[in-house]
Amino acid sequence: MKVKNRKLRRAGFTLVELLLVITILGILGTVVVMNFGDVGGDARKETTRQSILAIDQAVVLYNTKVGKMPKDISDLTTPINDGDQGLLKAKDVNDAWGNAFEYKVDGKKYTIRSAGPDGQMNTEDDITN
Repeated sequence: MKVKNRKLRRAGFTLVELLLVITILGILGTVVVMNFGDVGGDARKETTRQSILAIDQAVVLYNTKVGKMPKDISDLTTPINDGDQGLLKAKDVNDAWGNAFEYKVDGKKYTIRSAGPDGQMNTEDDITN
């Protein structure tokens, strides 16, 4: 009978073994979340960079067609000639977080700025051309 009781006692997992497995799974889950958790944020940053490049190209094209820099980013969404469309659509002047791009021009120099993830201009997470 002693042999049979010993086999029955070892048939399942102990509480310590279960806690160890749960702890290991928790650590692995944390590593996965830390490595892949901000994929959406990175995608929004890259989308915003691509939007800034599109606005930059629209500014250059506007300057070529009109002979002067656009005063405001809305100049890029309005038609240059009758029957034309704007160089950009109205939705294209917002970043991936839905905030409007800031466009500043000084002579031939210009800056296109996104407020970035925090939505506040002139902070370290801003994205510019």
